[in-house]
Amino acid sequence: MEGREETWERHSHPYIPRDLDLQGFVPGFLSQSAIIGVYGFSSFLVVSLVWFLSGKEYSKGDSRYAARDSGVVAVEGITAVLEGPACLLALYAIATRKSYSYILQVAISLGQLYGTAVYFLTSYLEGDNFAASSYYYYAYYIIANASWVVIPTLIIVRCWKKICAAVQVQDKRKTKVR
Repeated sequence: MEGREETWERHSHPYIPRDLDLQGFVPGFLSQSAIIGVYGFSSFLVVSLVWFLSGKEYSKGDSRYAARDSGVVAVEGITAVLEGPACLLALYAIATRKSYSYILQVAISLGQLYGTAVYFLTSYLEGDNFAASSYYYYAYYIIANASWVVIPTLIIVRCWKKICAAVQVQDKRKTKVR
């Protein structure tokens, strides 16, 4: 037992097993809150910079973003304010296996499909002439936005099947009880 205490004294570290010999171990000099604070602030700066630069680049595919078009601002605002927090709630519901997770996923996905439809329809009705070139039109406007149609559609189909299967099971139980 004494040998273990000596090892702990010589090589003090927070790892298990306590008697693990870590040659040259140097303890950290920053507190956990300082590390998290620096990491969080740095992450915020990097994400903000990438967001700013990619927004300027994306505007080459749809200049309505650069012009702060009211239709685009409204759709993006609704997406950020309503669907963003709803997605966090959906993540919680999925992780904790809440029964309402499927309905929530369908609602969010329908909202995303509606917003995407409004986004494309307003562009079409205004002449669909917002890209710097055909490359930007197809690469950014069409292909980059395809995921906003494909992914919510796949989620809706999956949830639809799950909900229908649950209703069928419930109906069978009711039939057996009678």
